[in-house]
Amino acid sequence: MEQRNESYFTGFILLGFSDRLQLELVLFVVLLIFYIFTLLGNTTIIALSYLDPRLHTPMYFFLSNLSFLDMCYTTSIVPQFLFNLSGSDKSISFGGCIVQMHISLALGGVECVLLAVMAYDRYAAVCKPLHYTVIMHPRLCGQLASVAWLSGFGNSLIMAPQTLMLPRCGHQRVDHFLCEMPALIGMACVDTMTLEALAFALAVFIILVPLILILVSYGYIARAVLRIKSAAGRKKAFNTCSSHLIVVSLFYVVSLFYGTAIYMYLQPPSPASKDRGKMVSLFYGIITPMLNPLIYTLRNKDVKGAFKRLIARIFLIKK
Repeated sequence: MEQRNESYFTGFILLGFSDRLQLELVLFVVLLIFYIFTLLGNTTIIALSYLDPRLHTPMYFFLSNLSFLDMCYTTSIVPQFLFNLSGSDKSISFGGCIVQMHISLALGGVECVLLAVMAYDRYAAVCKPLHYTVIMHPRLCGQLASVAWLSGFGNSLIMAPQTLMLPRCGHQRVDHFLCEMPALIGMACVDTMTLEALAFALAVFIILVPLILILVSYGYIARAVLRIKSAAGRKKAFNTCSSHLIVVSLFYVVSLFYGTAIYMYLQPPSPASKDRGKMVSLFYGIITPMLNPLIYTLRNKDVKGAFKRLIARIFLIKK
């Protein structure tokens, strides 16, 4: 392994999975494939939402926001991780660590709030169909998206500087594959109880409150759908929110995204959970952004139709 004079090195060493060389090789190949599919899938959704006039609706406006932040979130993690996996150099500069932590922490928070905003959009579409266009007007959509982005970056601006300024008494080895807040807090050589309490309070606001709003929204949606007498009407109402429902159903919200985020940020730090924490970070930071485009386009006739029209238009131009 490459030797580095740590006395003059001001960055960090990301240990990642360096004690498992065979796992690193497998991870490199798998993550590269996942990253390519993440970029392709999310770029496709953004392009279709922009190019097809039929997708100029609040739902696809928010979906484009989600796809954009998923690409940014994954890009803040994967390239550095792939570089570290490809050789013996596991280092990251202090500036690189600052950028990575700010972006990943901010965009993780944005996604939590944005999923709640999208649940409200589906609530308005199903429960207030006659007033939907009045309720979800472009100005409100822009304001709700702004709230999501400002919430995530506000959380990052509060937590990231305090975490990075913690005294570490010369410790530079991060037992993780990215500069993530819990791992950096765990390196501190001072009492971090106050900072952890602040992180817990902000996590309740960023993670649990949006989760509750999502569950309440879908509670109202379920009640509205069950009140529809005709089977055709219930099917139409369900199709209105089926794409988003697949993503924010109880299983996805609790088990995939919110479950892993709560596991990371709302539990007391424990040495025994370090490896599990790395796998959890891999899941919600890399796998989830790749799955989102697949889930949102699953059984989605609008997106499939827009894709077919785009392909047809491209072939007509070539001819």
